[in-house]
Amino acid sequence: MKNNRSIAQNFNRMPIKKQLYRIYTVVVVVPILLIGSFLLMYTYHMMQNYYTDLLKADNYRVRNIFFDITREVYEISRDISFDGGVRTILADDFEGRQEYMRAVDSNEVLSRYASTYAEVSKIEIYTDNPSLSDYKQFVQMDESVKETVWYQQAMEQAGVFWKAVSWEDGYRDSNWDLCLVKRIQLVNSPYHAVLVIHIDSNYLRVWVDNTEYGSVMSVDRGAVFYSSDMARNGKAQPVAIAFDESYFQYTGRIRIDGHQCFVDVSTLHAYQSGSKIYICTLDKHGYDHIRSILYICGAMIAVALIIPGILIHIFTNYFTGRVRLLRQEMHKVSNQDYELIPAFRGSDELSEAFGDLQVMVGNIKEQEARAYEAQIKEQELLIRQQEMEFKMLASQINPHFLYNTLETIRMKALTAGDKEAATAIKLLGKSMRYVLENMGTSVTTLGEELNHVDEYMKIQHLRFGDRITYEKKVEEGLDLTRYYILPLLLQPVVENAIVHGLDEKEEGGRIVVSVCRKTPDETGLLLIDVDDNGCGMSEEALNKLRTDIEIRDMSRSKSIGLYNINQRLKLHYGEGYRLHVYSEQGTGTRIRLMIPLKKMENGKR
Repeated sequence: MKNNRSIAQNFNRMPIKKQLYRIYTVVVVVPILLIGSFLLMYTYHMMQNYYTDLLKADNYRVRNIFFDITREVYEISRDISFDGGVRTILADDFEGRQEYMRAVDSNEVLSRYASTYAEVSKIEIYTDNPSLSDYKQFVQMDESVKETVWYQQAMEQAGVFWKAVSWEDGYRDSNWDLCLVKRIQLVNSPYHAVLVIHIDSNYLRVWVDNTEYGSVMSVDRGAVFYSSDMARNGKAQPVAIAFDESYFQYTGRIRIDGHQCFVDVSTLHAYQSGSKIYICTLDKHGYDHIRSILYICGAMIAVALIIPGILIHIFTNYFTGRVRLLRQEMHKVSNQDYELIPAFRGSDELSEAFGDLQVMVGNIKEQEARAYEAQIKEQELLIRQQEMEFKMLASQINPHFLYNTLETIRMKALTAGDKEAATAIKLLGKSMRYVLENMGTSVTTLGEELNHVDEYMKIQHLRFGDRITYEKKVEEGLDLTRYYILPLLLQPVVENAIVHGLDEKEEGGRIVVSVCRKTPDETGLLLIDVDDNGCGMSEEALNKLRTDIEIRDMSRSKSIGLYNINQRLKLHYGEGYRLHVYSEQGTGTRIRLMIPLKKMENGKR
């Protein structure tokens, strides 16, 4: 206890600069060195795991690509080797080349596979039938072919296997292909045939190559047949592979061409084959990235040690005075005196604290101003609400007054002998009654909505006469009282068809409203089509209309009704249910409403 007290007394006798230096050493330097060393090691392992995980993911991607390719090519080889036409060509003795060429040209299997599948660069069938010569996929087998390893292996085994095959192009450059090799069994024939399908290296380069990683592939104990760096083709794998293992897997770091690389090697058992494809994925930049990050972290640790020391040395002389000044300003704020000094010396944490104090004072003043403004707005809102309530009360109209007035006018028209005017007033009254009664409702029956369209079309008939005819088609057995629909949904669509679709139609105009179910169960759809035989629309006008009913443009005056109906459908039934417009210039236009039956039954929302 006395020792601790003595240490404290000695510490207090030191100049403040030395106190800060010792505190800095104990509190900053030692912990930063310990924690920094730990973080450097942890960062190294974490980044190494991160890059190897990415490498494994890319290796897995390439392995899946090769599995799909080998499976598909295997299916192609099976179809070709079991094709009766191919077997016949290989087993027959042709009298002349023309007969042989006609037989090959008539075979659709080989031409189809050779031209359809991008992953296949070429298909070759080697045969020792002397009556067959080199033509298309058929190649006359010579002694050089018989001496190849893949041919001898094909003669020894009946199954499919894969080989890396070298060939020369027109520039005598050596190229390597991954090839499927399969002996074609010829029954009751003295001849032999071997099918060789080459995988297109350019196709592999498109699907396999990655801008970040390199790939090196080999099959069984053979040389590399594909590499992102083509100079490696024909050489051994850069990683020592244990070929005797059933499945070889290696992930780690090796030096390749004098450069540290992360590698991941996996084994793919080719589809329906005993061959093993070794896929090596390389990351030549990962180790450099990790090293750069470690350098940055080390530099940050050094900066974290040096800068605090410099700041302690610079700010020791006036630190106490600045703290006292800050405390005085904070005390003023605590006494609700918000007049702070205009500036505070320095740019460190104390000045940031003073800046926060200024922000806090500003927020307090702003909140007080907002509270005062809110009180004023609340008072104004109460006044406006009272004015709106007064206007609503003043503008209320009893619908029965309108009905009774129209009925009185209709009776006077009948008394005067004007039956057409009386009929028009009666139809208008029914239409108004339906509109007013459904303004406050969310759904109505499908039958009532269609009846409203009927009344509307009767009014239009009084207006246009026989210029426009109307027909309603309802699916047989469809109960219109069972399904509910949004009110006032169909009449605007019919009105749009008359105003825009039949505007230029002098006679023979026709409106057809069709109602049917796409599927009868409750998971199906109800389709409501409104067709007109008007002038229709061009492709450009149709696309513009489809855009207008999806995106509201306040500057336009057209298509607002269809836009509103489309929005009502999406809001009520879901984003997938909307208006669909179909039109052909000179033929007419169809507007289709798609509504889910499940949400229509029994008024379900």
